[in-house]
Amino acid sequence: MVRIRLRRVGSKRQPSYRVVAIHGENPRDGAFLEILGYYNPRTSPSTIHLEEDRVYDWISRGAQPSESVEQIFKTIGLRDRYARLKAGEAVDVLVAEAKAAEAARNVNPKTSQNNN
Repeated sequence: MVRIRLRRVGSKRQPSYRVVAIHGENPRDGAFLEILGYYNPRTSPSTIHLEEDRVYDWISRGAQPSESVEQIFKTIGLRDRYARLKAGEAVDVLVAEAKAAEAARNVNPKTSQNNN
């Protein structure tokens, strides 16, 4: 089974993540099929960038998102747009809407100063 999950990148105590399509048995940082975007929780607000047309393609093929990726999808409204895609709306319209929402969401992100 193919999963959509996070792959950790970045140095010690400064994680950022790639959203990847990966075989379910592979380890977290193992071989992946495709990079679908990235997620940086260290900025305020969190920086999220996804190639939604590719995510739609993988989900339509049966890929299952992990719990953390599912939360990211809810945050950016991807699940609602995917439901509209299944109802017959054009992919181009949904991707343009997603890019506009991303531009509004990722305005001047600053890296947080707390070193956890």
